[in-house]
Amino acid sequence: MRRRSRKKSAVLGVLLLVTVLYYFYPFEFLLTGLTRSPPKQLSWQVERLVSKESWAEQGDYLPLNVSYQLLAGTPSTQQKFLTIGMSSVKRKKGSYLVPTLQSLFSQSSPEERSSMVVVVLIADFDVRWVTSTVREINSTFASELDRGQLLAIHVTQKWYPPLTGLKRNYDDAPDRVSFRSKQNVDYAFLIHYSAGLGQYYLQLEDDVFSAQNFLTTIRRHIEEQNTKKGTWAMLEFSALGYIGKLYKSSDLPLLARFLFLFYQEMPCDWLMSHFRQLMTQRETILFKPSLFQHMGTFSSFQGTYNKLKDKNFEEGLYTNPSAEVYSNISTYQKNFPKLAWAPGEGFFWGRSPERGDHLTVVFQEPVVVTGILVETGSGGKDLLDSGQVELGQDVLTAAIKSCKTFQSLGAFMNGKFEMREVDKLRGSASSCLRISVTAGQKDWVIVRKIRITTKSSAS
Repeated sequence: MRRRSRKKSAVLGVLLLVTVLYYFYPFEFLLTGLTRSPPKQLSWQVERLVSKESWAEQGDYLPLNVSYQLLAGTPSTQQKFLTIGMSSVKRKKGSYLVPTLQSLFSQSSPEERSSMVVVVLIADFDVRWVTSTVREINSTFASELDRGQLLAIHVTQKWYPPLTGLKRNYDDAPDRVSFRSKQNVDYAFLIHYSAGLGQYYLQLEDDVFSAQNFLTTIRRHIEEQNTKKGTWAMLEFSALGYIGKLYKSSDLPLLARFLFLFYQEMPCDWLMSHFRQLMTQRETILFKPSLFQHMGTFSSFQGTYNKLKDKNFEEGLYTNPSAEVYSNISTYQKNFPKLAWAPGEGFFWGRSPERGDHLTVVFQEPVVVTGILVETGSGGKDLLDSGQVELGQDVLTAAIKSCKTFQSLGAFMNGKFEMREVDKLRGSASSCLRISVTAGQKDWVIVRKIRITTKSSAS
């Protein structure tokens, strides 16, 4: 009888101890059960690659008092070319974090993946959601975690400043002020942690998908920008919110402190514009086409419907070669023919084309074309009703350049022409691409997009 009583007391004691541990350390308790080891505490100065290029770090000015928990992954001891940062919270509707990460890695080559590290701040205070999210990251991205290409971190609520009773600038509702203010602090902590992990830092949101080989495109634009006179503080690879904004790693300590100091004043995308101007970059530097597109349908704030899309996004890599573009169709205002060939949202808009009219692209160098896409019209109007696409050889030099001979590839269907494996039909190099009008029409015509792939870009 006494033995049973002692056994019962021991069981009750264990249950009491477990209850106490869960009550006082719920996050560590649940995560230990998930990973069999407590989350690693990261001190700011010792266990990380810290950028010392900023005066704010050299003298430890304006210190951010924060401690991080490493939930998944192992930081590399070698600095990467690019750090990609995003913050993720529990949403009332939908979850886009895993698809966002899958897009980043799947749209990158092995060489590109080895040059980047993605840092995800799991920024919600719901312990069970954090635990399930970390479990999903561990199971879905095991190889990326092992290679040091993905890190998941967390900051507990005790390190956050007050998030309620804040200033109601712009007459925002209190719950919205709290949401956007916490988001600013999330980004401040995320950027603060990321300083020094890469030469450059790219800010994303957790509900985007990426263009193919975005890192290579970013690298090229950085190299081009660095050859120009003057300095820059922020390059933009998307026109939306706080998506696709690129910074130098040396500026991150200042940016983190800036977001933290003014966290309750205004939304993060407004603050980053002020930061850019304070860093003496007066104008935005926006590259087109955009490399990232918003995929979310429901906002992280109260699950409201959000259909925001970037008109300049092209999922495939823009590979049009250098060329001159001509047309004998009367142009409306400043919607010139070259805009249909160039990246971005520009288009060619011409008045009623007649039979025999054309839009001709003359390549700077002959290329072997492998794929062609031409889209006309807008909202079902101003389509090219009758036309064909042709490739030409032997450039004729005149006031308006063209080619000596052309070969037809096919006709437009419902205002669109698309063809793959063009090189199987025409394996030799081409010098021109021509859109020929085969029947006149009263309606005007819009050529929204001309895109081609070539032998070198498709390989």
